[in-house]
Amino acid sequence: MNKNDPVDVLIIGAGASGAAVAWSLAETKMHILCLDQGGWMKPSEYPSTGRDWEAKFYGEWSTSPNIRGRPEDYPVNDDNSQIKVVNFNGVGGSTVMYTAHWPRLHPSDFKVKTLDGVADDWPIDYDALTPFFEENDRIMGVSGLSGDPLSPLTHPPMPPQPLGLSGPLIGKAMNKLGWHWWPSDTTVATMDYEGRARCINLGHCTPACAQGAKASTDITYWPQAIRAGVELKTHCRVREILTNEHGMASGVVYYDQDGVEQFQPAEVVIIACNGVGTPRLLLNSVSGRFPNGLANSSGLVGKNLMFHPYAQIYGFVKEPTDSNRAPPTCLWSKEFYDTDLSRGFVRGYGIQFGRGAGPVFEAVASEQKGILPWGEDHHRVFRKLNGHRLAVSAICEDLPEEHNRVTLDPVLKDSHGIPAPKIDYTISENSRKMMDHGLARGREILEAAGATDICINNPIPWGGWHLLGTARMGTDPSRSVVNEWGRSHDVKNLFIVDGSVFVTSGGVNPTSTIQAIALYVADQMKQRLANLFD
Repeated sequence: MNKNDPVDVLIIGAGASGAAVAWSLAETKMHILCLDQGGWMKPSEYPSTGRDWEAKFYGEWSTSPNIRGRPEDYPVNDDNSQIKVVNFNGVGGSTVMYTAHWPRLHPSDFKVKTLDGVADDWPIDYDALTPFFEENDRIMGVSGLSGDPLSPLTHPPMPPQPLGLSGPLIGKAMNKLGWHWWPSDTTVATMDYEGRARCINLGHCTPACAQGAKASTDITYWPQAIRAGVELKTHCRVREILTNEHGMASGVVYYDQDGVEQFQPAEVVIIACNGVGTPRLLLNSVSGRFPNGLANSSGLVGKNLMFHPYAQIYGFVKEPTDSNRAPPTCLWSKEFYDTDLSRGFVRGYGIQFGRGAGPVFEAVASEQKGILPWGEDHHRVFRKLNGHRLAVSAICEDLPEEHNRVTLDPVLKDSHGIPAPKIDYTISENSRKMMDHGLARGREILEAAGATDICINNPIPWGGWHLLGTARMGTDPSRSVVNEWGRSHDVKNLFIVDGSVFVTSGGVNPTSTIQAIALYVADQMKQRLANLFD
């Protein structure tokens, strides 16, 4: 095994959280190294540079690592999960593939036990993260409209996405029902910003933005972090974290681009591998001192996986919609976000509205749903459907349950022989009731918009975008994996900054909050540098 020169801080993963923590710690002038199993992305090769971008979405640019199967990916056994994992490996991580929808967790999400008697309260509150939300919004470049009465106050540096064709149809339907709606914050530039050109609607924001209007961390945080002296090595797959005789993390074993086993010593190790990759790495890092996996004295590493089940309902209106042009989610509603026990469940959900879908997706999906026939009526019906879709999705809060978990698969391995993650996940009764409620409200919205041919995806099967809760934060070492500032209870120089530290999931996309937490942890580390290992 080749041994590299030791570094002060080693970060594993170059996605949303790894990039943010690297940038923040750079000012300390410590020697910081980040390892990522993927490579630098080439926007010139993104699907949206060509007309076949939609077709590629079903193959080498699928959101699912199992379908995509790039050398950088690792397989995931999600046979025993009602929701399939989707992620992306490379510099920028899943921010390369995300839809750039940008809500924050609400203040109430940090106090679920106090407010509703379920799950646990976070050891930090919304106010602790506020300055980091603001800083992150500036660096990622957020577009939005300040002043939403049902969301936390934000100050987006750019104006919101245009409502386009679909927005007014949705807004009008919501007004008819008397329900809250608001232009959603996104990390898609609406004007030239920090070297990024504004969105010109090349196509759907997923799989990836060839034009650079969408903020992925390879074009936001990483250039700044590297200029500040952070080192980033690509195509380095970490197998395990090693510990020394004092029970401290001593570094990692990884495979380099040529498949050669390397040892990278480090004073501090920070994991930023997402809510599936992080428990996988910890569980694979076994030793005499840590026989059940590293940092796992609580037995909770990998448990309490939260995905956000998505209940989607869509239909077709007479008026033209935006189809695949512009960021897909242009509006949100928080009408049903907080607990109202008369609905029959605790907590709630956010509503996301979809502008439409591209022609290939429309053809495939509508044929599957049986609303697009073959034969002589095919083209007439397709014309009625294509460019006329409106969608309503309820993003439902998942409560933490220990039986929803990530373990190591006994058989399946990645291309370097490292055990693949195995997912066991069942949608809870509470979530089921929430999904049914969301579908019923979605139907009312679509009917108010005059939609017909209504179809349902419940849940969206390839909907495991949000990987949360598997190494939760807390003050009690028997009930959590890391403390209130991201440090492992068991290993004093090991930190976790990704979505696995979430205590509850909220009813919104988590990326904004994941990055705010990463900046917060970095700030705590800087404040405590003198006594980091006490």
